[in-house]
Amino acid sequence: MSRDKLQKMPLFQKSMEILEIVDRIADLVPHEKKFLKDVAEFMRSDATQIPAKIAGAFGEGPYDLKMENATIIRKNAMQIYVQCNSFFMEEDFKETEYLKMLRNEIEEFRVLFAEWVKTFDPWDYYIDRWGLFNPPGVNYDDKDPDRDIPFNDFPDDEEDD
Repeated sequence: MSRDKLQKMPLFQKSMEILEIVDRIADLVPHEKKFLKDVAEFMRSDATQIPAKIAGAFGEGPYDLKMENATIIRKNAMQIYVQCNSFFMEEDFKETEYLKMLRNEIEEFRVLFAEWVKTFDPWDYYIDRWGLFNPPGVNYDDKDPDRDIPFNDFPDDEEDD
């Protein structure tokens, strides 16, 4: 898939909007507010990973790797949502409209994300021996069906005689 298709993808675009809002919130925190500055940097780190992980799972690829990226995306989005609480509890942070906007964007992102995950092909997979990212019905200790495929499908040279 091309970079252009990725950048036109609604989920990717929404992730970039989330990153922009997080950057704006981080810029609004006064330097003397060390705790909020730290929270804002955690949020920025989480928001930066989301589009990168979307790119990592975009297009063709095995189910288990797509699900691994999706899990990280979900974790980061949920952390950003929860980290807004630190700002709501801080009386000196007055720009709460950005927090509300951010939470609305994350909710819109969640719906797009859930629809995107439904498009992952569960039959394009490698067995995850850790057991986390296997498609339904596949277990970590299942026999790998690819092991029965011979490496040399060509007849022996002796048969050509």
